[in-house]
Amino acid sequence: MVEFKLLKTEKNTKARLGKITYNGQEYETPMFMPVGTQATVKTLSPEEIKEVKAGIILANTYHLWLRPGDEVVKLAGGLHKFMNYDGPILTDSGGFQVFSLAKRKDITEEGVHFKNHINGDKLLLTPEKSIKIQENLGSDIVMSFDECIGYPASYDYVKQSVERTLRWAKRGKDVFTGQNQILFGIVQGGEYEDLRKFCAEELVKMNFDGYSIGGTSVGEDKKTQYKMVEYSTKYLPEDKIRYLMGVGDPIDIVENVIRGVDIFDCVSPTRLARHGHALTKYGKINLKNAKYKTDFTPISAECDCYACKNYTKAYIKHLINAEETFGARLLSIHNIRYLVHLMEELREAIKNDRILEYKDQFIKDYYGEDYK
Repeated sequence: MVEFKLLKTEKNTKARLGKITYNGQEYETPMFMPVGTQATVKTLSPEEIKEVKAGIILANTYHLWLRPGDEVVKLAGGLHKFMNYDGPILTDSGGFQVFSLAKRKDITEEGVHFKNHINGDKLLLTPEKSIKIQENLGSDIVMSFDECIGYPASYDYVKQSVERTLRWAKRGKDVFTGQNQILFGIVQGGEYEDLRKFCAEELVKMNFDGYSIGGTSVGEDKKTQYKMVEYSTKYLPEDKIRYLMGVGDPIDIVENVIRGVDIFDCVSPTRLARHGHALTKYGKINLKNAKYKTDFTPISAECDCYACKNYTKAYIKHLINAEETFGARLLSIHNIRYLVHLMEELREAIKNDRILEYKDQFIKDYYGEDYK
């Protein structure tokens, strides 16, 4: 099972250094988790995920329920054997699909009604069903079923939704068997501090193994996102993992580590890669730009990834323009390694109580002197 130990809180901020132990292996937090929606991190092999020094990866409950089916994955021996990954795996609950695929009229006390986007079948996902699917998938960290609330939303709607999410959390926890898995509750509440506080405190009373912060990166500006996180982390226990869902912009990672977040996930590094974008210390670059046609230098001189050690911007630009998947693969390797390396630097800054100085330098490097 996944076990977490808090090692240190930075003296000037809420930034935390922690250690996750799993199958005799240790993984430091804060960390970034690559997303493997369909039981694969797009274009990467499990060996490449390990090579970029990633730890936990994420898979999607809703999509794997539809295809190939959670019973098929169970028959294969669970996600670890199915996808040949021996590191820790987290599965989301399907709650984000409530935001992305369902309409408000589809959300009931029983659960959420969906239309199968593959064959059109009518589906009902309940808190109990979500837990059962995740148990069949055999992930290490299981998420409670919740409603991911879009932004903006009225106070009255968010209050009603939070109350329902709490009832769903209890229903899911009541049926969770806990066999070599741990279960997280998800804090919702939109931009409203009293609702975030209420949701967090009620979840803590239920004594989950860890806590997620949901309902961010759903249309809000950065200032609002950071407030949502602050309104959540201040009411969560010190000794349990805090996971901010769906956040992957480098500056957002830095800012929210400072606010006490331990783990992050986002599809952005591989999505950016498929569109020719690379993350670097000095900002995001678009390799489709003409200036890279004869640029025979690596994506980043500071990077130790396979792509940067072996290939040039000019070659990767050619691959992207020619729609060769190797280009997206190389950029995916690089972008994930960039975010994993960012976490390594943040951990070092926390160890030395220098995270605010690190943030200032990061902003100067990534955005330039004029960033506000």
